[in-house]
Amino acid sequence: MVECRRSGPWKKCIAVFGTGSDVGKSIVAAAICRSLSDRGIRVAPFKAQNMSNNSGVTAEGMEMGRAQIVQAEAAGIAPHVDMNPVLLKPTGETGSQVVLNGRPYENSTGSTYHTKRAFYFNEACRAYDRLADNYDYIIMEGAGSCAEVNLMQSDIVNFPMAEYADADVILVADIHRGGVFGQIVGTLECLPPEYRNRIKGFVINRFRGDISLFSGGVQWIENKTGKPVFGVMPWYTGFRIDAEDSVEIEETLPAAGLDSARPAIAVIRLPHISNFTDFHGLTAIQGLQVIFIKQPCDLSVFRAVILPGTKNTRADLNWLRQVGLETAIQDYAGAGGVILGVCGGFQMLGKTIKDPMGIEDNKGCTSGLHLLDVETTILADKTTTRSSFTWNSIQGTGYEIHMGETKRGSGQPMCQISARNQIACCENDGAVSGNHKIFGTYIHAFFDNPDIVTAWLEMIGLNSLSRRNRKHLPDKNRDYDRLKNHFEKYVHLDFDEKYKNQTQKV
Repeated sequence: MVECRRSGPWKKCIAVFGTGSDVGKSIVAAAICRSLSDRGIRVAPFKAQNMSNNSGVTAEGMEMGRAQIVQAEAAGIAPHVDMNPVLLKPTGETGSQVVLNGRPYENSTGSTYHTKRAFYFNEACRAYDRLADNYDYIIMEGAGSCAEVNLMQSDIVNFPMAEYADADVILVADIHRGGVFGQIVGTLECLPPEYRNRIKGFVINRFRGDISLFSGGVQWIENKTGKPVFGVMPWYTGFRIDAEDSVEIEETLPAAGLDSARPAIAVIRLPHISNFTDFHGLTAIQGLQVIFIKQPCDLSVFRAVILPGTKNTRADLNWLRQVGLETAIQDYAGAGGVILGVCGGFQMLGKTIKDPMGIEDNKGCTSGLHLLDVETTILADKTTTRSSFTWNSIQGTGYEIHMGETKRGSGQPMCQISARNQIACCENDGAVSGNHKIFGTYIHAFFDNPDIVTAWLEMIGLNSLSRRNRKHLPDKNRDYDRLKNHFEKYVHLDFDEKYKNQTQKV
């Protein structure tokens, strides 16, 4: 493996940029955060602007991108909105809700947003400065490709931010998707000299096979670019890190392709799906198939069907009808199937969804699936909380992100909330149908609680599966350690030893 060849220590800010989307920037940044933290170094993640519907909530009740939450957890610190001051949550093809410093700020089209580039860049710089005052290292993540020439004038997240922070840049490329030489050389060729000079070397991600066979490729890249390859990371297995982009669920499996010998759960792949990581606690169960479907099929082959969260509930409900999934879901419910709706999915299960202010899109009212006796009104005020709750006498923690108020008619609540944002309360959440087969909740990360996963699997008749897989349920700290060990085995960044055991700056 090629060693990092640098003169002097890394700068205070290390920026992890990519040759494209989903090449592994978030994972590499998380690994560096864990590696530095385990050396006793105070390190924090940062991304000026995220675009994702897969967000999370801080302990203060502020909303931010999940990638920086993961990286903060890997660094052993509490997530804070300064780590992601601008979050864009797409509501359609051209529009997004802008979350600024943890709170909804405005709804904007892409063209309108770019006219306010100076304002948002200034907000991002102020957030970076607050972090830099309190940490030894800042690990900055870029967005998409760092060489999108048509967007450079309005960019606030890649090289303009790296220049502001005077960051050293690591460029990540994905060899699995092919064309890794073109990815690297092409990226450099698209950049002006001052940006190109900031790139100190490369990490090649997702290699399959015998790495020694790529030694000639490493040499070619180094000779061609004059920059080192810090390492080639093999495809990793045995641990899972929460993803931010929905790329991991783009490949959907038809019901006909299921293994009939193993039980399966279906998650409806909504067009505006959000917080799909809610189901990682289920996908970790060995012997259980969890698949995302977007075409009508015979749902009777599934032990349960889940309607996930969405950033545009009414539009996705209309999509269910257009593609024929509404009928399939209604038939499944009529046959006694178990259905769980989470957040927007919970709203869909009710009687009506009213949007009198046009918060999501157009003003109006959309009829729901009529599987729960609830009615929802979309409101401008956004609920963002870290929540403690009880389900079936089992305590758990999760978070809520929604802009709707749902009123329950008949039936029982699904959960009891005991605290929101560390403030004690006693409130009901969600709803349960009279036959106890249809459930709805506003709580995200429901399946991040091992005791709840076990009880839920038993409820749907998978008792032996739940007991046998208890040891395989997610353990974030274990997985962060495994990620760090995997990264350090194959990537050599040679952090300057003078930073070892450095204490927090005052």
